[in-house]
Amino acid sequence: MPTVPLAAAALGVSAGQIVKSILFEGKKDRGVIVLAIAPGDVRVSAGKVGSAAGVSQLKLASPDTVLRATGYAVGGVPPVGHATQVSVVVDSRVLEHPFVFGGGGDEHHMLRITPQDIVRLTAARVADVVAEPEPRPAS
Repeated sequence: MPTVPLAAAALGVSAGQIVKSILFEGKKDRGVIVLAIAPGDVRVSAGKVGSAAGVSQLKLASPDTVLRATGYAVGGVPPVGHATQVSVVVDSRVLEHPFVFGGGGDEHHMLRITPQDIVRLTAARVADVVAEPEPRPAS
């Protein structure tokens, strides 16, 4: 599914049960790679991901880096089963659900998995990685 709302509607679940897998790389050291897994309806903070992983200054990984590290193109990265071993941080909100749906290899497939299996299979750290909402301008 190309968007979280469409995926949630198609599966009959809340947007929070759709998880996104976002790969970050070090700004200075491109050899540092961290995968963040978070509910699809929130923004992820690169700073919080870096703090949880013990890495400073992360940026979104390039599409080439995503493909090389995970084996999947941007938009289809599953929460488990990557081509290389990557450091994984799972947002604590993901664990609130008995099961979640993540990328299934491309934008047409989804993977149903328990959050506990994501943590177990990836040796993930669990932390709060959601960005604080930006204040709305006064009207």
